[in-house]
Amino acid sequence: MNTPTPALVTQRAAQRVPVVALLLLCAAYLLPGLVGRDPWKNADLSAFGAMWSIAEGRSSWMAPSLGGLGVDGGLLPYWLGAGAIRLLSPWVDPALAARLPFVLLLALTLMLVWYTTCHLARTEAAQPVPFAFGGEAAAIDYSRAMADGALLAMVATLGLLQLGHETTPELAQLFSVALFQWALASAPYRHWRARLATVLALAALADSGAPAMAAALGVAGAVICARSSYDAARRMAPWMIAAALLAVAVGVWSGGWAVRVGLHAEWRHAIEIGRLLLWFCWPAWPLALWTLWRWRRHLNHRHISVPLCSVLIAVVACIVMGGSDRALMLALPGLAVLAAFALPTLKRSTAAAVDWFSVVFFTAAALFVWVMYTAIVTGVPAKPAANVAKLAPGFVATFSAAPFVLALMATAAWVALVRWRTARHQHALWKSLLLPAGGVALCWLLAMTLLLPALDYARSYRPLVARVQAYIPDGSCVLAPGVSRSQVAALEVFGRYRVDAIGRSACRHMVLQGAAAAAPDAQWALLARVNRPTDRREVLSLFVRQP
Repeated sequence: MNTPTPALVTQRAAQRVPVVALLLLCAAYLLPGLVGRDPWKNADLSAFGAMWSIAEGRSSWMAPSLGGLGVDGGLLPYWLGAGAIRLLSPWVDPALAARLPFVLLLALTLMLVWYTTCHLARTEAAQPVPFAFGGEAAAIDYSRAMADGALLAMVATLGLLQLGHETTPELAQLFSVALFQWALASAPYRHWRARLATVLALAALADSGAPAMAAALGVAGAVICARSSYDAARRMAPWMIAAALLAVAVGVWSGGWAVRVGLHAEWRHAIEIGRLLLWFCWPAWPLALWTLWRWRRHLNHRHISVPLCSVLIAVVACIVMGGSDRALMLALPGLAVLAAFALPTLKRSTAAAVDWFSVVFFTAAALFVWVMYTAIVTGVPAKPAANVAKLAPGFVATFSAAPFVLALMATAAWVALVRWRTARHQHALWKSLLLPAGGVALCWLLAMTLLLPALDYARSYRPLVARVQAYIPDGSCVLAPGVSRSQVAALEVFGRYRVDAIGRSACRHMVLQGAAAAAPDAQWALLARVNRPTDRREVLSLFVRQP
């Protein structure tokens, strides 16, 4: 006998988010920041530098490197970026070309979260309680409304905002986890497609630098399939084991296995990890916990166990790696699905509290961005303008009409959304997540339009390399032992230098990190010490070899 579900959903509540509105929200989340900026320090620039190095023929496709230093992770993400650069060169800027496949991966991740939730909500154990006189939500309408809620929860999650818009291997890992979840969720309905997706997902995850997590997901998926009440899902168990073994082999072949354990048995590190979990997964984690409580008698059913397994594995990986936010990002697809199943059980007072918090927080954040933009462009208010001038010396602001108009349109859309949500009582399941998702998209769009020139100046290494170029000619051979990977990438990409980060070449110039760096012997003379304009502590010491 099946345990009654805690979901009470009327047909009126199982309405969809208008498709046009949902697509515009996703566009406002995905597209800002795509153009008009450099790769930013640190991981974004390091990954792009390796992709650019492959495309330029400076390093091998089978062994990506930066200045002779090998890169972390597998091969697949670097192949995607380098292939896009080679394919679109010289018509498209290399940074934009490398960014395009990763934007597509993020869009596919959102789509997979939607379809995963839709499949899981269609299962018998996830259906809402039927009413005595009818009027409960139809299965297909209920599943689509829940899927809309999961997509909104994914967009609203704070941790995905920056990391999801970088050109890094972790985005390929995120897509692989979302694809694996879809394969598990669709196993009873999409037999061969689910099996193929399982193999591709775990192999891609292993080839993106996470073979251990791929193997763990394969084992957990096999257990879930073996315990399933669906015959098609039970027949997926051998495929899960085979995919896990393939992931191990791919990890060995691509060199993705690496020891990244950073576990510390101290309260300070436990508190830091706790803080990371609190803000990084907001607002999905409280909804996910509420789901586990309200659906606690259904933990062995697919709509809970499928997303829960990926969440637990990612959280354990985050803790073992000393609080890695990039490992924790892989928990977000599962958290979004779990958050969606909290929506049919939320009380009206809880939904109202989420709405008012979102209105106050994101309106204040948008107002802050507008005030900063006004201060940067006009100098009024004077105090914020003085702070920007102090933090970013040398930055010259210019007015651009297109970003200004886009920001005005986004702000007007936010006002209309708030008015629509608070003007009358709404019955839709996803109503509690619409304002958080809209607020995150608004703030990201405002930051990537109004503040993008200032942020790019502050987070790009181009100004630092410009100072290096005043002393070392472009294209020179440069020794750079001990210099960080992102700085090596900056020297190669922005200065076109031939960098040897190992220190084995007979180059005429040398770059060392730090203001106190000294020449290794008397044949090197100090040229200058240059710092990044927005960080005086980040100093490069430039040397020239004496004749």
